Amino acid sequence: MFEAIILGIVQGLTEFLPVSSTAHLILLPWIFNWHGDVDTLTFDIALHGGTLLALLACFYKDWIDLFLRKRRLLSYIIIGSIPAGIAGLLLNNFVEHHLRSPLLISIMLILVGFVMLVAERICKYRNQDSINISDSIFIGIAQALAIIPGVSRSGITISAGLFKGLQRDVAARFSFLLSTPIIGGALLLHIRKAITNYAVYDLQLFLWGFIASFLTGYIAIKFLLAFLKKYPLNIFVYYRFALAVVIIAGIWLKA
Repeated sequence: MFEAIILGIVQGLTEFLPVSSTAHLILLPWIFNWHGDVDTLTFDIALHGGTLLALLACFYKDWIDLFLRKRRLLSYIIIGSIPAGIAGLLLNNFVEHHLRSPLLISIMLILVGFVMLVAERICKYRNQDSINISDSIFIGIAQALAIIPGVSRSGITISAGLFKGLQRDVAARFSFLLSTPIIGGALLLHIRKAITNYAVYDLQLFLWGFIASFLTGYIAIKFLLAFLKKYPLNIFVYYRFALAVVIIAGIWLKA
């Protein structure tokens, strides 16, 4: 139960903060040797279901507005989702089996951290109404890179938005809207895989993980949107660098 709640909290926070949720969900069981139901694809589905619900709870008014009045922006979100959707369908199995090593995660934490620092130096003045198809494609391609553990979907897409001159909080909001269909699609893909698995699980663990990821995900979204109106991404970059150092030290100690 403790492991399920901790992993749910970690998923909810790191799915939306620019520090890479996949990296944390891989590293925690690796560090503490957690196994069992919490180390299964089905449990991962429950956690992603919680974060998807958090997105819908935070942005349901935006989605209603997109369908009723801002259909052009909606089309940009759909177009921007295509690169990540293709990457997920074609590369998901390869990533799961070959790109989940702690060393690679530490490298990506550092590299994308530097990208975030550079992006912060770009002039930011454009609001959401100025987003065009070029922006959506550019940010969408960046989102496709988030399939690599350690990149961070929010980190790379917010940075891409900054490179296109969007205001920091506008880039974050568009990033979250763009991530909704991708997280939903990934959830459906994992559910399809889990259907073929007839193992018996402790559903109470899954429920607590789902609740924890939903609540912390909701808080993380609200926090980041408010934070980025006043402050840069630097604090998250420093965290990424520190985490990379911890991972490399752990690799060295385990060797």
